[in-house]
Amino acid sequence: MRARTMVSVAVSACVALAACACGPDKAKKNTDAKPSQPSASTPAEEPSATPSASARPEKPSASPTGDQPAPRTKAGAIQRYEQYLHALGREDIDTVCEVAGPAAKKAQDQGFGPCTSTYAAVFQMISPTQKKALKTATVDPQRVAVRTPDKIEMPVEAVRSSATFSESDLGSYTLEYLKNDWYITD
Repeated sequence: MRARTMVSVAVSACVALAACACGPDKAKKNTDAKPSQPSASTPAEEPSATPSASARPEKPSASPTGDQPAPRTKAGAIQRYEQYLHALGREDIDTVCEVAGPAAKKAQDQGFGPCTSTYAAVFQMISPTQKKALKTATVDPQRVAVRTPDKIEMPVEAVRSSATFSESDLGSYTLEYLKNDWYITD
């Protein structure tokens, strides 16, 4: 295991915890949820609001579109990691937890708290400048290492943004192709 700073460990733990709490199964269930707007046939009827639905604005899904599997390619892994980076910048806990599910599970097994509370702390550790930069960050494909067709390393040096990130504040991650999509596993 490579040495990591507190923020990087917290991010890794949050990623792992988020996946357990917000993993692929729950993300899929959330996509089936009905919008919280009243229907045209019952304009005066108030929608029933759940705490999670009323507390969070609707975010783009982290799941692949439709029933199509995500591309099992380097480009597919990069796209998924960029989705995670953008969600981190937006403080989109659902997407962060969904993409980082397997890593979150590992962190939870090591005694870290639930994804939502752990990532809430991580979001506070990221500066406003870094959050803004993460929203549009890209990944340099030249710096990504393909270990196997199902395992790709995303070093922090591959992240291209208007802010600088180091191993201590963002870290490097491993993505693996599981269940027809790329997930952060370490």
